[in-house]
Amino acid sequence: MKRIDNDTFYDYIKQYDPDSEYHLVGEVDYHLLSDDKPYEGMESHREALRVVFEWLAKQSIGNKERARIMFGDDLADKLQPLVYDIDKAKPSQLDPQVFFYCPNIVKTVYYGSVFYDAEWKPDDENCGTTVPYWYAFMEPVHGRRNKPEDFKEVNKALFPNGTDTLDIYEWTTDWSDFFDDGHEWYGACCWSVYDKTMNRYAVMLVSATD
Repeated sequence: MKRIDNDTFYDYIKQYDPDSEYHLVGEVDYHLLSDDKPYEGMESHREALRVVFEWLAKQSIGNKERARIMFGDDLADKLQPLVYDIDKAKPSQLDPQVFFYCPNIVKTVYYGSVFYDAEWKPDDENCGTTVPYWYAFMEPVHGRRNKPEDFKEVNKALFPNGTDTLDIYEWTTDWSDFFDDGHEWYGACCWSVYDKTMNRYAVMLVSATD
């Protein structure tokens, strides 16, 4: 399995965060992958996670060395490489209709807060836990809020042949310090999606705090 570095989907979502070196919309970080091997269900999804986190770990080492050059040893030595153990990640399969659920906006108040007709709402009980895909997409910690129309259009670009037959897994997030920020407050998420019509995987990560 290998990462896809260039794709029309990445080009499409640049409009949402043109300055980022990552493929972000809202708080969702998208990673596309392809595989020449036959699809093996959950184990193929786990391998997709492994490939993504190997790349993220290499990025963290590179960031440490760049910090050493730019800012010196004191700062660089405080930066630690990404830690992860994919084998500890536990999956739960999700229904595509549940995963791609998108609420409607019912009210926007003058200072910018948006209210939705969704049953799920952020509160003290779900602080630092998994948030719905739509929420991570439309309600980032900082920056542009996206609308339901954006959510639908981005997913249409990501899965042009539809979403009904996608295989989707939600994974626990206690196996890597990548998710530590999200556990503090906003939320931490790890999803993997296999599109058999394109033989393509999408790994979607969320981890953010204020």
